[in-house]
Amino acid sequence: MNDPLAVIILAAGKGTRMKSDLHKVLHPIAGRPMLLHLIDSLDRAGATRRVVVVGASGEQVERAVAATGVEIAWQREQLGTAHAALQAKDALSGFEGIAIVCFGDTPLLATDTVARLAARLQAPDTPAVAVLGFRPADARAYGRVVADADGTIRKMVEYKDASADERAVDLCNSGVTAVRTRDLWRLLESVGNANAAGEYYLPDVVTLAIAEGGKAVCIETGEDEVAGINSRGELAAVEAGWQAARRAQAMADGATLIAPDTVWFAHDTRIGRDVMIAPNVVFGPGVSVADGATIHAFSHIEGASIGPQAEVGPYARLRPGAVLGTASKVGNFVEVKKATLGEGAKVNHLSYIGDAEVGAKANIGAGTITCNYDGFFKYKTSIGAGAFIGSNSALVAPVSVGDGAIVAAGSVLTKDVEAGALALVRPPQVAKSGWATQFRAVMRAKKDK
Repeated sequence: MNDPLAVIILAAGKGTRMKSDLHKVLHPIAGRPMLLHLIDSLDRAGATRRVVVVGASGEQVERAVAATGVEIAWQREQLGTAHAALQAKDALSGFEGIAIVCFGDTPLLATDTVARLAARLQAPDTPAVAVLGFRPADARAYGRVVADADGTIRKMVEYKDASADERAVDLCNSGVTAVRTRDLWRLLESVGNANAAGEYYLPDVVTLAIAEGGKAVCIETGEDEVAGINSRGELAAVEAGWQAARRAQAMADGATLIAPDTVWFAHDTRIGRDVMIAPNVVFGPGVSVADGATIHAFSHIEGASIGPQAEVGPYARLRPGAVLGTASKVGNFVEVKKATLGEGAKVNHLSYIGDAEVGAKANIGAGTITCNYDGFFKYKTSIGAGAFIGSNSALVAPVSVGDGAIVAAGSVLTKDVEAGALALVRPPQVAKSGWATQFRAVMRAKKDK
């Protein structure tokens, strides 16, 4: 039988090594705050209650999680991790089940690992505490876990308080800890601060549980999964690892990445089969790419939907609300925002298409812009199926071009064009014979004086 699961996420630290006005746990990985990565993983593990413990700059965290249903608890004084976890007691009042304490700066904690930790606490040997350990390449100043081969913990000790023999142990404490709530609050309230730092340490709940005659156990995971982020350098390293894994997954799922290391995905990018992605492509949040699409080099795509067999770039920018239909084309130095291109529509060169609807097989000439903003409001441009917009045209919205209509090059369109019509909006061409020759002669004479 699975007990209900609650999580207590510790995010009260000041994060001074980030040297940032933004709270540490809100720095993004793949375009999403690291805290929200963690919350999503915990949700998928079955957490029904989630409490984030905040302190310095906690208002930022409170705003960031407002739409998630996460509860907030405050640690007004920074007295250590056990003290921080205890601040969630009121928020979880009446909850009976398993509580997992973890850290907001470890965004890669996996759903399966959380589930394994909770399951270990419910095993037939009924341990009182389950701890997540790891064996890093460099154990540095991590707290150590002294355990038997079967994972039974004999002692846990912070590095500052460890003996030379204990520091030689390579099994380290990630800080992720599972305890039943019927035990957790009593243990946390019993933790003292007689240690080198004078803090109330979360790992001391293990020592206390063992002293009561309970059993404490450790399960292990990889170092990368529990990597804490405390600096910009560590943030970049975790981002790099996340991106490498996502690129590998995209290729395993049937996409071609010509130069994988130069492609950057967002946390929610969806890529179909037989998609070709050229070098130096950046995906922001909210992008889906259907089967068979091609993304050429140096394109930046965010909040866009790219249809089957569509083609983007090179040097294209798709902004939120861009929707490309089947086999449509957005070419070099084209920007599309909040606009839909129908099947087979083309915007090949040097154009801006914003707040627009472009019909199937319409062709937008080079240098065309939809003038969608008057300084106060946005307006829509509609271009019908099979319409042709000549180069260097400005379509001043709100305006509509009917199916099959042609807008001559260089036009400034301010009125609707009916289907099948030609719109020619430019002054007649006038040539004054000999004028340029005479002008140059006059100007040279002035210069020679």
